Amino acid sequence: MPQNKKEIQSFLGFEGYYRQDIKDFASIARPLYKLCDNDTVLEMTVDRVKAFESLRQALTTAPLLLMQDFKLPFKHYIDSSGDGLGAALHQVNIINDKPVEGPICFISRKIKPTEARYGAIQMECLCIVLALEKLNYFLE
Repeated sequence: MPQNKKEIQSFLGFEGYYRQDIKDFASIARPLYKLCDNDTVLEMTVDRVKAFESLRQALTTAPLLLMQDFKLPFKHYIDSSGDGLGAALHQVNIINDKPVEGPICFISRKIKPTEARYGAIQMECLCIVLALEKLNYFLE
């Protein structure tokens, strides 16, 4: 368990490297990111401990990511919440003569203070923009 802000920042940096492999990374990590603010008192509340444990477990139990095949179509899923934006790129591959849909990558980020005032439709549109920007390589 991190004991100070520097250890929390280090943990988030390490986990952040694998953020594309962790579904809903930004939403899960939000309580820990708030601890990195200068005006926040370092106190490991229940939701912060839960976020820490969830991220730690996500690395060891992350879903198996598929290798993309540009000959097959992609499926794109998006979701937004009051905490963050997220998207997943999936593809249906044939494994052992059966169609299997699986993730290729995940993207997410926390929302900015001004974006917190957006309505549901604007948040979903913002999520689409995020996905198109970050997944541009796969969609061209």
